[in-house]
Amino acid sequence: MGNDSTEPLTGCAQPAPEIFAGRFITLTPLDVVQDVEELFAISHADNATRQLWCHMPRGPFADVHEHAAFLREWQATPNVIAFTVCDTSTQRILGSISLMSIRAEHGVAELGNIWYAPAAQRTKANTEACFLLLRHCFEKLRYRRMEWKCDARNERSRRAALRLGFMFEGIFRQHMIIKGENRDTAWFAMLDHEWPRIGAAMHRWLYEDDSFSLARIIGDGGSVLTRA
Repeated sequence: MGNDSTEPLTGCAQPAPEIFAGRFITLTPLDVVQDVEELFAISHADNATRQLWCHMPRGPFADVHEHAAFLREWQATPNVIAFTVCDTSTQRILGSISLMSIRAEHGVAELGNIWYAPAAQRTKANTEACFLLLRHCFEKLRYRRMEWKCDARNERSRRAALRLGFMFEGIFRQHMIIKGENRDTAWFAMLDHEWPRIGAAMHRWLYEDDSFSLARIIGDGGSVLTRA
């Protein structure tokens, strides 16, 4: 469905809440009643852990009830599908990720509201979670564009986007008001014709050979494999 196609472009199907089972993690549709206590515990364990909410639109939360109220509000937001990320082997909750800003009529969606407990950071959890959702949207639903947006000051998120093969598209200045402050937003995107190469690289790193890094090459338009 790339821009060079001679076929007329059409919309795509709306994603549905479903389970995505990976080797390392499993994505399950958010169940606030079942998940909130563990989500709160792993993200509010101490002051250092609470810092993961620094660049998030909401949080940290005063208690589990406030966290639950936010999750219900988020879950009810139009064009959002929230997932809980669990360790496949232990079933312990690791964090959360969402498909959001879904515009099925244009074949566009965003990976966002992503966070992980410290123990899950620098593991394969986020890469596999993103891989499962990107593969589903690009290969099954035939989406044309997947987006990644973050606070422009969030260097960790920006590095993650580039590492996963998203292309930096620019800064939207004073794009939002978050926690009473102006937020400049960094925009990244991946297109359907870029996915086969990026997806193959992610699959290889996840399941075959992780001795290399997924590196972003400026001007190359995607992600390539480079030896660490």
